[in-house]
Amino acid sequence: MLTLFHAPQTRSSRILWLIEELGADVEVVYCEIAHRNGQRVGEGDPRNPHPDGKVPALIHDGALITESAAVALYLTDLHPKAGVGAPVGSPDRGALLTWLTWAAGELEPALFTRMGGASDAFAVARYEAAMDRLMDALWSGPFLMGDRFTVADVMVGSTLTWVRPMLPDSPLFDRYLDRLAARPSSGRAAARDNATGLEQAA
Repeated sequence: MLTLFHAPQTRSSRILWLIEELGADVEVVYCEIAHRNGQRVGEGDPRNPHPDGKVPALIHDGALITESAAVALYLTDLHPKAGVGAPVGSPDRGALLTWLTWAAGELEPALFTRMGGASDAFAVARYEAAMDRLMDALWSGPFLMGDRFTVADVMVGSTLTWVRPMLPDSPLFDRYLDRLAARPSSGRAAARDNATGLEQAA
């Protein structure tokens, strides 16, 4: 049995999108988190098994998986027929792992630093390098790994959608994000997440 602990309209929303892409049978437990965007917004949910009280957290037959990239890869590997992953030993496996870990280890820190207003040479260079890498990939596109949509597009695309005003003014980004937004799975996940967020706010 798969159970996802999720807070609406957070970075774990991309896992909802992935679940829709995979057609996975996952119980989603909606829970409160203590912090959003670095600000304390309430108390953590005692049901949430994440050791830091964050989301996403996935339980599979008693095993705990946390951190978005790990959860995304774990779910994708469990559902190979969905075609958005790359099996161990396949030619695409290395590129897929690279994009997933780069998104968490390079892209997000570069964007968060930018959002915080840092303007030192290192911060600027890191941001520009991340944008250049994305544009190089999208120039070859239409997806990060060429013609095939993968879990890497879920992870990177969800982040870029969230920070779209911060991205360089380029039709490459516009076309890519429009392409992702047009996927039925993305629309279903967004509607599911927004509806639950409104219910909790009511």
